[in-house]
Amino acid sequence: MITVIESLIVIVPSLIVVAYVTIAERKTMASMQRRLGPIKWCRIPLSRVKLSNSEKLLKLTVLVNKINLQICKNIDLFKVTILKMIEREVDNCGSKSTSKVVKEQRVDGNWYGKKPYLRSTLMDFERNYLVKVLSNQINNKYYSTSTCSNIDGNSLNPWFITGFCDAEGSFMILILREPKNKIGWTVKARFSIGLHVKDKAILESLNNYLGNIGSISKQGKYSVQYRVSSLDSIANILIPFFEKYPLITQKKADYLLFKQAVNLMLNKEHLTTSGIEKLVAIKTNLNLGLSDELKLAFPKVLPIQRPLIENQLIKDPNWLAGFSSGEGCFNVRLKKLESSLLGLQTILTFKLSQHSRDKELMESIVDYLNCGNVYKDSDSVQYVVTKFTDLTDKLIPFFDKYEIIGIKTQDYVDFKKVVKLMQDKDHLTESGLNKIIIIKDGMNKGRKE
Repeated sequence: MITVIESLIVIVPSLIVVAYVTIAERKTMASMQRRLGPIKWCRIPLSRVKLSNSEKLLKLTVLVNKINLQICKNIDLFKVTILKMIEREVDNCGSKSTSKVVKEQRVDGNWYGKKPYLRSTLMDFERNYLVKVLSNQINNKYYSTSTCSNIDGNSLNPWFITGFCDAEGSFMILILREPKNKIGWTVKARFSIGLHVKDKAILESLNNYLGNIGSISKQGKYSVQYRVSSLDSIANILIPFFEKYPLITQKKADYLLFKQAVNLMLNKEHLTTSGIEKLVAIKTNLNLGLSDELKLAFPKVLPIQRPLIENQLIKDPNWLAGFSSGEGCFNVRLKKLESSLLGLQTILTFKLSQHSRDKELMESIVDYLNCGNVYKDSDSVQYVVTKFTDLTDKLIPFFDKYEIIGIKTQDYVDFKKVVKLMQDKDHLTESGLNKIIIIKDGMNKGRKE
């Protein structure tokens, strides 16, 4: 009798806990259904591919304002696990904390057909849990596995920013007619970066790093532009930044001319006719030079000499990560090859392109990474890596350590998937080649999401 009573004392509390957890779970699911709509379940096709991070920790999580998930859609034969970890040990979560404990809910054995689905979500800190059960932490926060979530303005490396600006930045001096001004002209200094709207997060993070000195506006349907137009911000924040972390492409010549123009403006010389002429002389060799209107208005102004940038050596690996995030291209190509069993050869290429005047820089990248070749035509130069062992042993380890950010991250991830298929010799099989074709068609300009 005593044994039975002792057993009941042990079992009954456990049953109560299970019932409590079950009720909490049901309330959570009901709450999620009210917010997200009914949960849809379906079996996956017979032909399926295992997700790259199946049974691994989620690395990409980002807070979003709107629900853009469909819970557990197309998940087959899954199990949910809850893991404790130190927040600083979760790669790419963009956190600055040092010792907070978080939990991760992970869906293992997750599969997808043509499109990947949610497989893992970092929910929140332990202190926010309404009940000490992970799935009950459903408040007003929702998370997405966005591939751009490795962007965090607070943790951007300054050399990464310089590299990205070397690729995408533009230094401009605008000289515009202004009849209301005494001299008939007005002058504006501007630094800008234009990107596809999908990479708006990069501009937001960069602006955050610089102290929110600029603005981001939409330019057409698919483009956004970051602008810094305040002379005070340019003189006191932007220029000191580039003095500390200097550009190394020939774009540095534009920066040096831009800095000269800004100094003239700080000295109020742009308010005089002679000052305007000095600015026109600078602008002749800045970017695309003078407009037809300025050429007609200032026919006697002689251009100043454009600086020549030499000794283009990479000072920090993060510069190359930033530059590649802007100019890099990860490409998968299928070439007809009759000698191949399947009639197609898979060719992988990483490429960086610049104006031909940056040939020295491209050659320095060959030395820096100890791989690749430089090819030059009439007005451009390209750094190209195609050798498979260079990709696997040098390039990929480099970018795994010094990360690409933005939408190009997705191309890099897909590129690595094809590399893995080739390492496993799957590209020599029909099923493996079909996987490569699907991945290839969804990369770069073929990416639709």
